[in-house]
Amino acid sequence: MSGTAGNIGRGVTGEGAAARDPRRWLILIVLCLSTLVLVVDNMVLTVSIPPIAEDLGAGAEAIQWIIESYILVFAGLLLTAGSLSDRFGRRRVMIIGLVLFGIASLLAAYAESPAQLIAGRVVMGIGGALVMPSTLSILITVFDEEERRKAISAWGAVAVVGLVGGPAVGGILIAHFWWGAVFLMNVPIALLAIGAALILMPESKGPWRKPDFAGMGLSVTGMTALIWTIIALPKDGLASPSTLVGLTLAIGALTAFFVHEVRTEHPMVPMALFRDRMFSGASFSLVLLTFANGGLMLVLTQYLQFVAGYTPTETGLAFTPLAVATLLFNGLGATLGNRIGNRIMTAVGLAVIAAGFAVLATLEAGDGFAPLGVAMTVMGIGGGLAMPAATAALMGAVPEEHAGVGSALNDTVQQAGAALGVAVLGALLASVHSRAMPATTPDAARHSVAAALADPALAAAARDAFTSAMSATFTAAAAGVLAAAGLALILMRDRKSPATPAPTGSEPRPSAATPAGRAA
Repeated sequence: MSGTAGNIGRGVTGEGAAARDPRRWLILIVLCLSTLVLVVDNMVLTVSIPPIAEDLGAGAEAIQWIIESYILVFAGLLLTAGSLSDRFGRRRVMIIGLVLFGIASLLAAYAESPAQLIAGRVVMGIGGALVMPSTLSILITVFDEEERRKAISAWGAVAVVGLVGGPAVGGILIAHFWWGAVFLMNVPIALLAIGAALILMPESKGPWRKPDFAGMGLSVTGMTALIWTIIALPKDGLASPSTLVGLTLAIGALTAFFVHEVRTEHPMVPMALFRDRMFSGASFSLVLLTFANGGLMLVLTQYLQFVAGYTPTETGLAFTPLAVATLLFNGLGATLGNRIGNRIMTAVGLAVIAAGFAVLATLEAGDGFAPLGVAMTVMGIGGGLAMPAATAALMGAVPEEHAGVGSALNDTVQQAGAALGVAVLGALLASVHSRAMPATTPDAARHSVAAALADPALAAAARDAFTSAMSATFTAAAAGVLAAAGLALILMRDRKSPATPAPTGSEPRPSAATPAGRAA
């Protein structure tokens, strides 16, 4: 693609000013719907497990696979799915993903055994992996640099709404219908998104390149093994044969993937992107942020239910201040980001999030909702300021022909960070809780707050021990987010001019804002 074509859509020429798709805001609604169905589905599952276990007779191992089969397939296929969308068309791949996701949701809703439900979740993971990278890559090709932060803010806000509203919606559906309704609701949303995409959305793709089958195989193997290892580590320990095999396979496959991508003539992932300070700074900051946020959801949901006595539905609703603050400040963050740049906005937002984690670290067992609400409001403000800026910085550094795989890298970074946060911060939580329990506590109660609460004689000690463990965990999370803010300040550099040299080769870097349909 020529450098001239890469500037269309930036508004730097008369042609570029007229190149904005008049349907771009309607297209954004389609992208938001597609993202919403994925986020809500994963969150409603958290309140669906007890009735699923009872109705299907699912044991602990089956429940584990119901939860983890999706994330293993989803994370493993993200990079490959992003590459496929660049090659075969982002709209086409997104629609195929929505079709798979809808069909699999129907299968899951009427599953009559744990095996059928696990199969449905696997296919949902495939569909989700095809949908997620396509949404952000289409967004950055439809919106130019001037409007991109606002579009990313709206897209990110919808994800937050799904994250917070999912458990509440799931609780309502289960209370009035049956557990299958949490999967069945995906079908009309997917159908609406498919129809709107066919009517409203133009196709876009990168220039044809030779398929990188070796890279695809190594990325799928390495990412699946990595996520499996992170999930298994807290339960089985590092000395477990399954953990060691998974870790060895992950390190070997991902190392081979990196070496192959650097050497091959047609890489699936252009590794030179990481030499771009804006891309690498945003990536590393997002890893640390999602690391902390993974621990937030794990720890805070347990605190609300085990210590504060909230129901699952009330637990979901308790995150409302976080969602509202994020929604309000997403728009402000997008507006300010255009004026002061992604670097400062990302760093300031991350520092505010760290302050929210610090407030959470001061919570005591008898505290009411007020300090928790303040902490989540502060974190929502920080997220609204930081996330649009960090995402815009990362995607703005990606050449248009690699928009799909660039979006997949963004998703993969966040998935890996969140999984690592759950594993590491979860292990820290369990370790501190165990040490804080009385010396005479039985092993089962020492290692499980739920088991300790079942014994009236240990309940008060268990709540105090969990609160101490939560304080240590959130202190570590705050330190991680502060480190992310420091990385953003050190590594990220706002570009003074939209015309920036390409990270690879000698050709000018095409704009990530080329309107959809012009990249073919």
